[in-house]
Amino acid sequence: MNRFAAECLGTFCLVFVGTGAIVVNDVSGGAVTQGGIALTFGLLVTILICALDGVSGAHLNPAVTLGFCLARRFPLSALPLYWTAQVCGACCASLSLRPFFPAHATLGQTAPTVPLAQAFAVETTLTALLMFVILCVPGAQGRFKAGLAVGSVIVLLALLAGPLTGASMNPARSFAPALIAGNLEHVWIYLAAPPVGAALAVCGFRLTHPHGVSVVPTCRS
Repeated sequence: MNRFAAECLGTFCLVFVGTGAIVVNDVSGGAVTQGGIALTFGLLVTILICALDGVSGAHLNPAVTLGFCLARRFPLSALPLYWTAQVCGACCASLSLRPFFPAHATLGQTAPTVPLAQAFAVETTLTALLMFVILCVPGAQGRFKAGLAVGSVIVLLALLAGPLTGASMNPARSFAPALIAGNLEHVWIYLAAPPVGAALAVCGFRLTHPHGVSVVPTCRS
């Protein structure tokens, strides 16, 4: 139950603050900036890994949980529990944002500005890169170092591809605001592409690290 609560609360914080930064950027005429949004998500992930890694592994992302299952670092039997917690936390976050910004149309949801096939490829590639870094970071060397590595790659990927797809890499983060805002038109991209990317990352990790890393990392996202 502690792991469920940690994943739910952690994903709530990620979506509430992260998509909140997007909404504030919209209503303030761009005061936060794309760089500020990328930093918000990256810093959040770093902080949440430091805070929750020892409880649940700080996945905060259904695609990452799936990736760890495929890499045999996380029990498949716990997958439904983690996915439920992550989606619940994300939806509660978007619901909590609505009273603060009742007139905002999207609540920070992700939407592609490029053709759908290109958007799918972008989200798949971004998630593959993120998951590959996560698998390579030996968490036993310190939560802060692990969090900094993962948070940094999120910042870089968001700066690179944020204008194209929103650089979600996270089905729960994209599904929740789309559901609460009532616009599910392109949400399938963000539900389907990240799991494919996570699976590709596991294949890439096995090719480049046939004997694994020197210290097996705890689960994280």
